[in-house]
Amino acid sequence: MDIILVTTVISSLFLVIGAAEPFAARLRLPYSVILAVLGILIGAGATFFLRTELTDALNPVAEAILGLPIRSNVFLYVFLPTLLFQATLGMNLRRMLDDWVPILVLAVLAVVVATISVGYALSWASALPLAGCLLIGSIVSTTDPSAVVSIFRSISAPRRLARIIEGESLLNDAAAIALFGLFMGFVMLGLPDPDLGDALARFPILIAGGALTGWLAARTAVWVMALFSRHELAQISISVALPYLAYIVAEQSVGASGVIAVVAAGLTLNLTAPGRLPPQSWANLRELWAVLAHWAGALIFILAALLIPRLLEEVRFEDFLLIGVVILAAIVARTAILFALMPLLTVVKLSPTVERPYRVAILWGGLRGAVTLALALAVTESVRVPGEIQRVVGILATGFTLFTLLVQGTTLRWIIARLGLDQLSPMDEALSRQVVAVALQTVREDVARTTENYDLNHDTVRSEAKRFGERLDLAVKMAEENADILDRDRIALGLIALAGHERDTILARVRERTISARMAELVLSDADQLIEGARTQGRSGYQRAARKSVGYGRGFRAAVLLHGRLALSGPLARMTADRFELLLSQRLILRDLGAFIDGRIRRIHGRRVAELLHELLSRRIEAVETALEGLRLQYPGYAEELERRFIRRTALRMEEREYVAMREDGLIGAEVYTALMQELATRRVAAEDRPRLDVAVQRAAFVRQFPLFADLDDGFLKRLGRSLTTRYVDAGEVVLRKESAAKSVSFIASGAVELESAGQTWRLGRGEMFGQMAILTHKARRADVRAISPTTLLVLDEDRFRRLLKQSQALRDAVRTSAEKRGIDPAVLLPNE
Repeated sequence: MDIILVTTVISSLFLVIGAAEPFAARLRLPYSVILAVLGILIGAGATFFLRTELTDALNPVAEAILGLPIRSNVFLYVFLPTLLFQATLGMNLRRMLDDWVPILVLAVLAVVVATISVGYALSWASALPLAGCLLIGSIVSTTDPSAVVSIFRSISAPRRLARIIEGESLLNDAAAIALFGLFMGFVMLGLPDPDLGDALARFPILIAGGALTGWLAARTAVWVMALFSRHELAQISISVALPYLAYIVAEQSVGASGVIAVVAAGLTLNLTAPGRLPPQSWANLRELWAVLAHWAGALIFILAALLIPRLLEEVRFEDFLLIGVVILAAIVARTAILFALMPLLTVVKLSPTVERPYRVAILWGGLRGAVTLALALAVTESVRVPGEIQRVVGILATGFTLFTLLVQGTTLRWIIARLGLDQLSPMDEALSRQVVAVALQTVREDVARTTENYDLNHDTVRSEAKRFGERLDLAVKMAEENADILDRDRIALGLIALAGHERDTILARVRERTISARMAELVLSDADQLIEGARTQGRSGYQRAARKSVGYGRGFRAAVLLHGRLALSGPLARMTADRFELLLSQRLILRDLGAFIDGRIRRIHGRRVAELLHELLSRRIEAVETALEGLRLQYPGYAEELERRFIRRTALRMEEREYVAMREDGLIGAEVYTALMQELATRRVAAEDRPRLDVAVQRAAFVRQFPLFADLDDGFLKRLGRSLTTRYVDAGEVVLRKESAAKSVSFIASGAVELESAGQTWRLGRGEMFGQMAILTHKARRADVRAISPTTLLVLDEDRFRRLLKQSQALRDAVRTSAEKRGIDPAVLLPNE
């Protein structure tokens, strides 16, 4: 085929892609629906002009369109890895990991249930072998959530819900394609009725092999990219090679799922690259992949739709009945997942509550598209698949896709409107009116100052001021009519706004490079949790998310165990350094939020809400400071090194700003500016390196800070330091329970705990101890001990505590004082004194 003609056709398709998006927005239809319709029209038009006798002038163009080298391998080896890889890079993975259980269960079970439902329904309704029916079931079980997710975002649906749908769809595609490869093998081998148990038993092997291949490929790629830290284009080029090589190696060499390999590679790169690559390189890499995925997604829709007229050429009347069976079985399977499994996951607290209207929208928004057509095309091209199966697969997959796009896709917004999901709640409606009133008051003041500065015509100014004043009066009147928002709702909305401003502040700090890209992912994830907590559970949800942001997670506890039991200090050193930097970043951000409360929230929600938000913010700052102090005690000097690093990065940002201003003012030329920026970039790379943390707690210095041990000599302090074990406790966690056996005494290095017994409460802080009463009285513990902030404890067993008690007069005095406070005779505890 003439290369000039092919280039012309492909270039014209890009023009179609460029026009389709604004056209879809104007018609308020999903973008994928418009692309599919345009592809069908182009394919049908080319077929018509090629076969008609009305004109031969357009025959070369029609032949070029119909003769495009569109093969299933192009879709599976070029377009599909692009789409899947970009989807993993665009995800907020740390937030996805919070919901990994519902995402994984919904994705895997949705595929299996849909495949079996459609497969056995077709086997009952047709003469096709079971293997062919299950193959069709795997083809139509993939979903494209882009339409429903984009609509959910436009109507401010819960972010967590949209995130679960996106994550489920990504793994749904991967699992469906893995099953497709499995059943495709049975069909090509001529096994009409495969054992379903054996087939599903091979499924985990395909997934595990692909996941391992993708992980190894991504780890290798990140290592190589880190070596090229000063060469951004080299790093981006390696990222482009990664998904395709992972796919090919998994499929051709390992015999595993290439799709799973691509997903695993993308997830691994998303988790590890931000900490190894310069922030700007990582941002540019993601932008490039967003463009590639946009083009790939559009081209795969158009090119697949071009084939629809050809796939439907041999359609028969009975095929329409089978299409109806596929549609019904797929909807029943999806309904079972959404209305049976999701509520069950909610009951066992593995998934957020999804209201019934949202589930209906998700059901109707389960569109099928390019992936389904690409898999069907792969079947129709295979010479080892019987001709009748080829024909039926092509027709059923195409018919089902057309139904979802042309029927479900075009009516999805109408369904959402009928469900009332596009309407603001009464609380949000009242709030929006108050926000408008406050905003217009601010605008009036700013416009008044501006008109004075520019000395505009007084009559014009007076006329516009009158018009604006009328609008302002109306807004104030409407706000007063809706002034009955409950204080509880005002607090929740104020917290959502505060967390949103916190997120914006983080992004501003990242752009200024005062917060690293690695820390940005963590603190942004915390801000998102604050927003969702406040939106779903109000003040309690916000506080729970705030406590979690400074708490010790499961990963940190696992790293502590590895360090203590196996002497593997690498994970603990890395996670402790991350915690240091995270807490410093949080402290930097939180101290800037008070002005936002006074400047904005007070004007919208009133003084009482503002004061409460100030109190909550103060508690967060105190929790961060407490957690940071605990780390400072264990690793003296490291926080100061991080603060020095922050100061250097801030100075570099200011220096860069000065050079840019001088260049714009013409004070320095292009050559001098380039040289200065190159030198600045070199120093910035050095400033990005985080100082190494020695994870070994400096026990002697740590223990010496306790007043209880002030009278001990250095030799005893060293031995004591080796005997103590460190324990990390989150706020709200029960440290010790009443009636439990007394085996150790705990000393509070940082944080605070609360003891509850017989209706009385005692609070203990840094430098104090608990557990000694039970040991000295030889009785079970009489109080529950609960941490009230992130707490670091030093734990000493009973025998060593008794020896220590004999050595330290200060410790004996502390035991005596503690006993007197609780009404216990000190002589009972210390009989020898």
